[in-house]
Amino acid sequence: MTNEQMTSSSSNSWFWGPFSRLGYLWAVLSFAIDQFHKWWMLNITGITEGQIIPVTPFFDLMLIWNKGISYGLFQQESMAGRLALGAFSLIAVIALAVWLAQPEQTRITATSVGLIMGGALGNALDRLIRPGVADFFSLHAFGYNWYIFNIADIAIVAGVVGLLYDAIFVSPHLSEK
Repeated sequence: MTNEQMTSSSSNSWFWGPFSRLGYLWAVLSFAIDQFHKWWMLNITGITEGQIIPVTPFFDLMLIWNKGISYGLFQQESMAGRLALGAFSLIAVIALAVWLAQPEQTRITATSVGLIMGGALGNALDRLIRPGVADFFSLHAFGYNWYIFNIADIAIVAGVVGLLYDAIFVSPHLSEK
């Protein structure tokens, strides 16, 4: 195969682009760290549902099983409901992989999309192998409790922040050149 054929065939791929390796690396890392943390919390610390482990005056570790999506919306008690949420997550990850493969991406976009993909996959796997998504981190101050979240949620939020940063500060300047 000539260089021109290799360039042509790789540029036609739905799932591979110039920064796909970087994005997939971040997806794998965020997924692995999330799953390792959940395994550690459930199997090594032995935390039980509702148990509170104070860490600082504003941060606790506690286990809740989120059977819905963000903020506990769309609670699904049945396996069919959990499978539907898991399937939706997988469809979103496939769509993100296609987006990641587009040639006009930046390193920030690839990293951000990878973080979102890894977080979505981590929470999707929880829905399939556990009673729900395992959430552990509880931030609170002055009588206000923020929602309880996990490392996958952190990866998703960091990815969204990265995409916003890229859209506002990086990508507009690339189009000016």
